[in-house]
Amino acid sequence: MSNTVEIVTVDATNVEKHGFFCYRSKPKTPGYRQKLDWLRQRFAEGLSIKIVTENGRQVGFVEVTPGEYAWRAVRAANYMVIHCLWVVGQAKDKGYGSRLLDACLEDAQRTGRHGVAMVTSHGYWLAGSKLFLKSGFEVVDQAPPSFELLVKRFDAAPLPAFPADWDARLARYGSGLTVVYADQCPFIDNAIQIVAETAAARGLETRLVKLESSQQVRDTAPSAYGIFGVVYNGKLLMYHYNTLKDMAKILDGCVR
Repeated sequence: MSNTVEIVTVDATNVEKHGFFCYRSKPKTPGYRQKLDWLRQRFAEGLSIKIVTENGRQVGFVEVTPGEYAWRAVRAANYMVIHCLWVVGQAKDKGYGSRLLDACLEDAQRTGRHGVAMVTSHGYWLAGSKLFLKSGFEVVDQAPPSFELLVKRFDAAPLPAFPADWDARLARYGSGLTVVYADQCPFIDNAIQIVAETAAARGLETRLVKLESSQQVRDTAPSAYGIFGVVYNGKLLMYHYNTLKDMAKILDGCVR
């Protein structure tokens, strides 16, 4: 039996119906509601979500926005920037990631952009570089601890780049434990709770700094990921979701 595969474009008119892929089974959670509210503002800026379905079941998605409004710490004027590209479970290795990426490239060319950029990581949480390199992207910049900026350029325009002031960004958050975050990812709310709970058990106070605009992310985020970072005494401890057990190991390693 052949699969029926479709790509659905999600915008302000149908986001309530289709959701945004992540947390679709948890629509009453704070993370879901915060992301939904965030999206309602971003669609007007040109953000787009495409969801791939297999026999009516959502199996992957891509979220992309104009570089001028990117919630990643990257300078990418007149490029499109992919926030997330994810295909799950048994739907992997069926070419769905390539189809989503091709759709982004087609939209960027149609709207006169210089190209498409994506922040990847060799570590955890963000997509790796394999699919993008296979699709003609090139590595144009790197940022600590394990980020790469991949770009597919359509013309001779200047390339996107990461900022270079990472030490100064970290220093601005001062001493103690600080969580810097934004509502772009619905997992962030739970990630913050894990950090705060683990820190409290060790007598540490958690300070929260919410980034309210894409400009703030590009100018002040402590890592290239932009929308989540845990900083302790001027050092980036992590930029991604962790379990309670893993978070305990991280904090125990730095507060001894």
